[in-house]
Amino acid sequence: MPMSNYTVIGDVSETLQKLLEDDPWTGISPKPMISLKSPKEIINESGNPNKVLIFLYQITENIFLKNEKMQIIDSNRVLQPPLFLELFYLVTTYSNDPAQEKYILGKVMQVFFNNPVLSGSVLQGSLSGSNNEIKIIFNPLSIDDLTKLWGTFQDVPYKLSISYMVTPVLIDSSIEMSMQRVISKEIDNGHLISKRNSG
Repeated sequence: MPMSNYTVIGDVSETLQKLLEDDPWTGISPKPMISLKSPKEIINESGNPNKVLIFLYQITENIFLKNEKMQIIDSNRVLQPPLFLELFYLVTTYSNDPAQEKYILGKVMQVFFNNPVLSGSVLQGSLSGSNNEIKIIFNPLSIDDLTKLWGTFQDVPYKLSISYMVTPVLIDSSIEMSMQRVISKEIDNGHLISKRNSG
């Protein structure tokens, strides 16, 4: 099973950021700045007029992977299953040109569509060099949900945005448990009795 430590939430965000930064952005000039900030934090920033915000706005548990088996460390120890998460990102684009703003958004969607599974050299931070595979899934939000989400930014005008879910994101447990090995089996009155190593 893939292994991940507690830094993985930040590492996934950096992976998405690097994925977009590495694209040549042919036909779009200047090349957008890719940021992990929220629309509230970026609103007064100057510099590059073209920007892409990948803002992590929600984290939930992946209920479909909740009942995984214990991870075997060795013949005497097991590790509790990891915490499986789903990360939700709001993607918003900015430009001085309203048309190019939409081109930038379309390019982001193309890059994520072309890379539905993040693995290998694409992964950043503690995920680098691991055998993790993380999926990017388009997560359409209703107008009502988008309105509520943008309402949390306080006095920031709404802009066209899209949402993506990234899963499964694993945080390993640090709780180990001892496991006693069966060293012999006996039959007593037709019942199987297992004797375990107490050491």
